[in-house]
Amino acid sequence: MSSDTTPTPTPPGQRAKPKPPMSRLMRLSLRAVDWATDATRRADGTLNRLALSVLDPRVPAFSSPCRGVASRDVVLHPPTRLRARLFYPSAAAGGKDERSPPPQPLPVIVFFHGGGFAFLSAASAAYDAACRRIARYASAAVLSVDYRRAPEHRCPAAYDDGIAALRYLDDPKNHGGGAGAVPPLDAARCYLAGDSAGGNIAHHVARRYACDAAAFENVRVAGLVAIQPFFGGEERTDSELRLDGAPIVTVSRTDWMWRAFLPNGCDRTHEAANFAAPSAAPGVDSPAFPPVLLAIGGYDPLQDWQRRYAEMLRGKGKDVRVFEYPNAIHAFYVFPAFDDGRDLMIRIAEFVAESAAATAAGSGGSE
Repeated sequence: MSSDTTPTPTPPGQRAKPKPPMSRLMRLSLRAVDWATDATRRADGTLNRLALSVLDPRVPAFSSPCRGVASRDVVLHPPTRLRARLFYPSAAAGGKDERSPPPQPLPVIVFFHGGGFAFLSAASAAYDAACRRIARYASAAVLSVDYRRAPEHRCPAAYDDGIAALRYLDDPKNHGGGAGAVPPLDAARCYLAGDSAGGNIAHHVARRYACDAAAFENVRVAGLVAIQPFFGGEERTDSELRLDGAPIVTVSRTDWMWRAFLPNGCDRTHEAANFAAPSAAPGVDSPAFPPVLLAIGGYDPLQDWQRRYAEMLRGKGKDVRVFEYPNAIHAFYVFPAFDDGRDLMIRIAEFVAESAAATAAGSGGSE
């Protein structure tokens, strides 16, 4: 399919609208996504959830394999009705023949979807498909957390839900295997992952875990996959101004999302948004804070914050691997039309395999 690259004249005195390379069909699809976001968020900070339920219908889990990956919905924390969708490669569940060797435990990727803390869900079609791809490429189980969303549930509800997911995995009764269809899960090879707002949540859950890692008997967080994480501050960065009007992310949308998510009365100097705030340091300074894979897109207005995030981590002596995709928009990897998404899947698979090997080597050396 041909790319839409015809230049459009820009009126004098106006900034040219960013135009990343993509097909005309993809551009129209992204305009529909932008329209749905803007049409359902209200000026008073609330969302039209009824309209969103129509525009973003939930897709069911499939116990039968779909492209080699099965899924099922699980309850993580009954008091808050917190749920998640568990994805796993169907081959890892093993056969029903008693003579077959028992399946090997799978590493677990605890995933947090994007959507500005307020939109989408673990059952949204785009994230259902994305988690299947991650599970398939990484040969891992993916526990996609359907965390509570803003503005009905402000910060720190989503972070609390992330810790609840780790506590669920810490219980051996939830490790699968046995006579069930779910393959055994290896909680000692646990990864936190997310994109956009989900990348922010994954970072803060990693912080909380690192602050009290000894409280977990079985879970060991071996890595953090931050795909274009959503961070911010009171200033406007060069990329936010230069790329305002790019698909998915605009200044007006991110302003609305922070107002909907942050605690009442807080601005973007709050630690939830600003990783450089003094109150955001606990956990990151801990040896238990994991290595990080960070993905950055060249057409993502949030890229300056993401590069500063990498600099902050490196300044604290953390292991950070940064992968830049110059032509990538925000959330590029959930759209199969973008080839960079496949490369990112490969990078995630390599990161999980290498981190798992390092974790196994460390465990062996400590015995």
